Amino acid sequence: MQHVRMTRTNFIREASPGSATKLGGQPILRMLVSFSAAYFAGAFVTDIAYWQMPDVLWERFSIWLITAGLIVAGLAAIAYVIGLAGGRQIDTPAWPHAIGYALAVLLSMINAFVHSRDGYTAVVPTGLILSGLVVVVLLLTAWVAMTLANRRRVGG
Repeated sequence: MQHVRMTRTNFIREASPGSATKLGGQPILRMLVSFSAAYFAGAFVTDIAYWQMPDVLWERFSIWLITAGLIVAGLAAIAYVIGLAGGRQIDTPAWPHAIGYALAVLLSMINAFVHSRDGYTAVVPTGLILSGLVVVVLLLTAWVAMTLANRRRVGG
């Protein structure tokens, strides 16, 4: 009979401040923002589909996509606050991201109320215009933030 002698064992992993904010090496905030932007862009596509062939299915898809985008945007806001509270810098040019994303979320909230109406007028023309504006704001925000990040990287 063999005896095994166990010494002190630590089953708790080392916790680092970055481990809670990263999933698979990617910051959770960036993933959440990307998913909500994809939901908002999908709502624009389904609004166009509803405009071309007025089937209630497309209108329902739009409101569900907008709602999912708003829920994920709320989770992104929570991740942003947790990152700031942890003293971690979120992004180098954070203000263009924050302002553009907040404007897109505000327009999407208004769009959700517009889409909650009944019938064709729930989407055409107001809902379609709001969905298009959200996509344009998100694209401009990404472009401005990318330009600022590249300028800072290059040193200009």
